[in-house]
Amino acid sequence: MRLLVGCDFSSSPSRRKQIVLATGYIDRGRLLLQGLERVSSLDAFSAWLIQYPVWTGGFDLPFGLPRELVQTLGWPLEWEPCMRHYASLSRAEIRTQFAAFCDARPVGGKFAHRATDGPAASSPSMKWVNPPVAFMLHAGVPRLLDAGVYLPGVQPALPAHAPPGRVALEAYPALLAREMVGSRSYKNDNTAKQTPERLIARKDVIHGLEIGSTRLGVRLKLSHAQREALEQDATGDALDAVLCLVQAAWAQQQSDAGHPCYGLPATLDSLEGWILTA
Repeated sequence: MRLLVGCDFSSSPSRRKQIVLATGYIDRGRLLLQGLERVSSLDAFSAWLIQYPVWTGGFDLPFGLPRELVQTLGWPLEWEPCMRHYASLSRAEIRTQFAAFCDARPVGGKFAHRATDGPAASSPSMKWVNPPVAFMLHAGVPRLLDAGVYLPGVQPALPAHAPPGRVALEAYPALLAREMVGSRSYKNDNTAKQTPERLIARKDVIHGLEIGSTRLGVRLKLSHAQREALEQDATGDALDAVLCLVQAAWAQQQSDAGHPCYGLPATLDSLEGWILTA
């Protein structure tokens, strides 16, 4: 039985804003939530990645940059050399280079986008504020690589005789949550904005996951205590980790059914990557 993982990631984790990891497995057609773990540093995240030898995970961070941006900056056009170059830069250097790129472009088109941003309605992976997804990529992907994790879609396909141990896919919890609550907000880090309406929205997301009402068809099984914990986490971090877990479960089901790339489109740009289920 393969372990499944969902990760709500932070580029600057702390005791106040932790990385949340949801684990589970498929049992008799349903996804059972095994537990929620929280880590407060990037080093602890790296240690967690190698704690289990076999898993498939959905991680809420971008796995690639827009091809247009990479070409303009003259960076390597193959994914891993590009990521290694990116990792060698400081956050200040990234901010300076990305800001210069944006300054040279017209109003309304400052940022370059990946092909997946359209169907996923996601922020550009080069964005360094609100949310700082560029720094999430910078902090997370090198640690996945250093842990020997296989990233389908951006890394070459593995030989059939070499099944992967640890597998990471780019997930996006908002993409799945929208199927149940539309544009309604279900979370906020600001205590003053943690309203009853957002609590109701979280309950609606959880109910939708439990009955399998999304197009993924994955039904989530929770204990009463787990359901209450997800409802009461007004930041939504725990629920986001579970949403990523559901996306990872769907991806593993696609692989088990013979899909060569965990449900990712065959035509994706391997430099940019793709958001799972987009």
